[in-house]
Amino acid sequence: MAAEPHDATIAYPGGLRARWRWGGSGQAREVFALSEAGGTLVDLGLEVSDAPDELCRAELRVDGPAGAWSVRLASTINDEPSAQLWDTAGQLVVKYGFHTFGLDSRTGERAWGHRSATPILALFASSRLRHVVVQAELETFAIEADGTVAWRIAHSDVVTEASLVGGRLVLTGYGGGVNALDPATGRSTG
Repeated sequence: MAAEPHDATIAYPGGLRARWRWGGSGQAREVFALSEAGGTLVDLGLEVSDAPDELCRAELRVDGPAGAWSVRLASTINDEPSAQLWDTAGQLVVKYGFHTFGLDSRTGERAWGHRSATPILALFASSRLRHVVVQAELETFAIEADGTVAWRIAHSDVVTEASLVGGRLVLTGYGGGVNALDPATGRSTG
């Protein structure tokens, strides 16, 4: 018997209230059973697969000052979706599985999408950066507001943890090594 779908409610700056619901492979019906009416609904699942409902699915519902919108996502791996508000770009950047999407925070309209070769671990956005930093297991990407990749760094060890500390992106590898990058340039900070 499959586990029940998961739920989370998160408040983002700017008066955005988000409700997440996600489940495992083949649980689309259960995940979408509690979908709320009203606002726009965009299904980005077809960007992942021709049969997205056979995969893991997630739904994000956002209520904000400009109204309500919802987006549906798909993932080839069982993952917990998350998002980061990138206020300077006016985007809610969403990660789920191997995919990252930049969504207009007021309307939910897709601004860009990016696929990594490995699962996405974390997202970092700051008004001090011209881009959002997307951390995957074997790569770090800097993606600009139009979806252009500003820079990309490949890693020789699997990244298991990433955090933005003191203006540096600190990465911990599976082998225990720690590496620090300048999140503006991707260059090693020693």
